[in-house]
Amino acid sequence: MPRDIPPLAEVRRITEKKRDAWWTVMLVDPVATPLVRWIARYTRATPNQLTWGAFLVGLGSAACFAQGDWRWLLLGAVLYHVSFIFDCMDGKLARLTGTGSVFGAWLDFVFDRIRVLVCSVALMAGQYTRTDDVLYLWLALAVTFLDALRYIDSLEIFKIRQGMRKQIKARMRAARKAENQAELAFMEDLLRENPKADLETDHDTVAPLEPVAPLEPVAALEPVATLESTATLESTAAPALTAAPALTAAPAPRRPAVVDLHQEFRRRFPWWVRCRNFLQRHRIRAHLISGIEFQMGVFIIGPAIDAVVATTVVSGVLLLVFELAIIYKFLLSTRDFTRTINSFETAEERVPATTSVSS
Repeated sequence: MPRDIPPLAEVRRITEKKRDAWWTVMLVDPVATPLVRWIARYTRATPNQLTWGAFLVGLGSAACFAQGDWRWLLLGAVLYHVSFIFDCMDGKLARLTGTGSVFGAWLDFVFDRIRVLVCSVALMAGQYTRTDDVLYLWLALAVTFLDALRYIDSLEIFKIRQGMRKQIKARMRAARKAENQAELAFMEDLLRENPKADLETDHDTVAPLEPVAPLEPVAALEPVATLESTATLESTAAPALTAAPALTAAPAPRRPAVVDLHQEFRRRFPWWVRCRNFLQRHRIRAHLISGIEFQMGVFIIGPAIDAVVATTVVSGVLLLVFELAIIYKFLLSTRDFTRTINSFETAEERVPATTSVSS
């Protein structure tokens, strides 16, 4: 009996990422999301089973690549794309049915790396057998190295970013001694939650996202009654004094303090904001050549047009260019982090001075 699964539009909202690789958004999601809905409704398949299916189809792709002939290359490219569709479906199924697991995430990551390794060796070995050109052996090593570099670099940057966030949150908690101290938010999180926000033109959306210094003192509300009006109130009857609190203005809702760890990058490259806004309106992340596009260039486009060397070299160069851009952006982000930490220290130095003057 079919399970009760939401309509396709709701399934898209639940399973599709707010930002994803352009290859996934344009060539995978239109197929994967309806298939996930059908599988969730009519079968008892699990995300781990789809992960195994993606891995086995990927091994079939490698077997085709090893043959070396163009017709086998074309079939291998098709199978690799099918394998990647299955690979995207396991996460979607986990989000839709709530059946994801930590082990499943580990299995998915490990199988992805093994698939790339096996396919790169099979593809280049098949071409070496076909042409007897030792260049293909070097390309196999290069593809494996670049894939490992991409994921090791991304994991390490993610870990350090999380460490920076923890330090800032710890300093914010330590500084939150004054009453009504503002909460803390990160600009990148706000933009991720609202990918359609336009930092330059959409003032209604962006207004709450404007960066606020984490320790900026909040001006106290002006008292409604002046000294003269207070004297007048003291000369009136007691009931009037009792009603006086009603004259006090309600405190305005407090906005969170927003820490922007990409402020310097956006200041140096203002055109990037416009590109990012355009891409994210279509759910495409600004990192246009990542590990996904690199794999697709090597294992789909190259074999399909029988131009393995050219597409591998171009894909590798583009991946390196974007990785260097990510590293440069990360460098600027660490400078923003240092300035943020220094602002906490400066504010902490001001607080004792202010306290001594008040005493």
